[in-house]
Amino acid sequence: MNKISKLQYISQGNTWDEQANNIITALNNGVKWVQLRWKNASKEEIFDLARLVKVWCMSHKAKLIINDHVDIAKSVNADGVHLGLADMKVVEAKQILGEGKIYGGTANKLEDIYLRMEEGCDYVGLGPFRFTSTKEKLSPILGLAGYQQILDHLHKLKSFPPIIAIGGISLEDIAALQHVGVYGVALSKYITENPLEVSQIEALL
Repeated sequence: MNKISKLQYISQGNTWDEQANNIITALNNGVKWVQLRWKNASKEEIFDLARLVKVWCMSHKAKLIINDHVDIAKSVNADGVHLGLADMKVVEAKQILGEGKIYGGTANKLEDIYLRMEEGCDYVGLGPFRFTSTKEKLSPILGLAGYQQILDHLHKLKSFPPIIAIGGISLEDIAALQHVGVYGVALSKYITENPLEVSQIEALL
């Protein structure tokens, strides 16, 4: 599925300035997919940032995905949304955003992926790979063996959505994750701290 990037950057930062600086730095270094994720901000702050990031993404020919806030995604005409298991249902999001947008969903186990498939998600963010301080209320850690087990099941199906590995992933993990069959990776802290390695990561994918 060409519209789903194999490298996804999930924004990081506790303040507006940190978020904005990290996002523009990632874009300037070649990222083509930004998921705007800012959990502890007000909706007004997220909306203001999303409006700016949409302009940046357009000028860099990158996609903007909004985490959780479907109304903000609609307001700024984002390319899609990413929804956690406790967020709005995908079917409801589709009623608000309509067709032609990208719908991603979080999963932690095989049953979650089947649910996401029923909902018609375009891709599934499966994780966490290992412990990450980026996310509060962390789901059980999968590790490479967990991904292997889940992908082995999925490969028995006729088709399944692209699986994006997420959660504490670094450059050294990508080859092993690709070997077990993930479609791509979502990185937050690693790209924030190593933006110059974006092209190197993309070459591995």
